[in-house]
Amino acid sequence: MAESRTEAAHMRVDSGVRLDVWLWAARFYKTRSLAKQAIEGGKIEVNDAAAKPARLVHIDDRLRITRGLERIVIRVLATSATRGPATIAQALYAESAESLATRENEREMRRLTGAGFDHPQKRPDKHSRRLLRGFKEGSG
Repeated sequence: MAESRTEAAHMRVDSGVRLDVWLWAARFYKTRSLAKQAIEGGKIEVNDAAAKPARLVHIDDRLRITRGLERIVIRVLATSATRGPATIAQALYAESAESLATRENEREMRRLTGAGFDHPQKRPDKHSRRLLRGFKEGSG
């Protein structure tokens, strides 16, 4: 019973919440300013349209979030202006089945191809080691 009161206190059912605040409360971004930067950088779309940080998010809005290589499509289930535990944050949205399947396939392809980790062709020679050392120490 106490948990349902806590969830009710964190979630709003009727009114909208600013997009940057909602992304922060839903734990997509660690800070509200990072969420604002992502929105201003065009990484967030609301109902297939570009958005501004002050745009109000309502229930059943469709968000497309791009974080690095991930593209997430979600539907807003509830709104919240406060950041709570992860269990409550996950109850604020539902990811579409296509989005989840696409993300899993892309993750598996990156794992199989070794993307993100460029193996060097050979060990650095003496000259390259000196350049690397100078770069690391700040004199190069």
